[in-house]
Amino acid sequence: MTKQELVEKMAAKSGLTKADSERALNAFQEVVSEELSKGGKVTMTGFGTFATSKRAAREGRNPRTGEPVKIAARNAVSFKVGSKLKEAVNR
Repeated sequence: MTKQELVEKMAAKSGLTKADSERALNAFQEVVSEELSKGGKVTMTGFGTFATSKRAAREGRNPRTGEPVKIAARNAVSFKVGSKLKEAVNR
């Protein structure tokens, strides 16, 4: 599903216009991004939790040449599925 298809389905389910649905989706993305960039997490009970975890710097290998490559430390985003979403998917 593309973002535009998601906006259309949100508009149909909520009774909002497509423009309002797109603004709501964009606002959701901004709020989640801002919270995660501050090191926080976003929990939606029953749906899931967005969080970050720290990945340490490490050494990898270039698969083509076999040369060692330094991989910088970074923050990774994770999503833990909530119980209601898990049930809905497994029906």
